Amino acid sequence: MHPTQRDAADWCHRTCLALPGATQDNPFGPQTDVFRVHGKVFALLMHVPHVSEHLIVNLKAEPDEVPLLVAEHDGVLPGYHMNKKHWVSVVLAPGGDRALAAELVEDSYDNVVSGLPLRLRSTLRSLGPGNPTRTVTGG
Repeated sequence: MHPTQRDAADWCHRTCLALPGATQDNPFGPQTDVFRVHGKVFALLMHVPHVSEHLIVNLKAEPDEVPLLVAEHDGVLPGYHMNKKHWVSVVLAPGGDRALAAELVEDSYDNVVSGLPLRLRSTLRSLGPGNPTRTVTGG
């Protein structure tokens, strides 16, 4: 992996795994990192050369926000290989807007958490930020 891609991957791992209860695995093989909360996917990190020379992270977004995000930000695309009504792909290019990317990661996590049963959401509050669990499995 190219050093700039390694930096982007490290940033994405740190950002996603800092969220309470976040885990990471590789059910689709080593080329795709999947981030979950209580088993539900909130981010997928991958390199898809025909989409971008840089890594992309797929994130869940509010359906009414997806067209606006794509229209307003060069580094935000319709979700690659996902339901384009609910997902966006964020290009993790060097010099890209990491603050925006971090906000979209958190929004994706929050979207997924809001759909969890109350009993599961309450367990996440007890973890607090910065206490992730990490699971890595082969695909």
